[in-house]
Amino acid sequence: MTPALRALRWPRTWLCAWLVFVAAVVVVSLLPARDLPPMPFDGVDKLEHLLAYAAMATGAVMIFASRRAHAGVALALVALGIALEFAQGAMTASRMADGADAVANALGVALGWGLGRTPVARGLLVVEAWLAEGPGGTGRRAS
Repeated sequence: MTPALRALRWPRTWLCAWLVFVAAVVVVSLLPARDLPPMPFDGVDKLEHLLAYAAMATGAVMIFASRRAHAGVALALVALGIALEFAQGAMTASRMADGADAVANALGVALGWGLGRTPVARGLLVVEAWLAEGPGGTGRRAS
């Protein structure tokens, strides 16, 4: 059986950071509109949705080890995006559910999940190697 998390130096730290980011997305999604900065142009919120969900999915492919785990997290993130849209419509007076936001969320998840098949999936391993070098490191791994 494949371990759930990648063989990282600090897997629980990365997992906790990812969970905090997911929680932050949930909180921001449910804030009243008056507590959010004004939109600089129409449609920018769709870009924000896409980027937030792409970041969550990319974080997942860097933390979780198996493609099965990646798929499970991707489905959970899509479900979260849909649930938050319903919650915006039901729980806030100044926000409304928007199907286009849910589509942007799902496209962001697909983008992040797709990065799991690229070198980006090893991003945290690279960061950890760089951090392990400490101050004065060359920025290159020893051969």
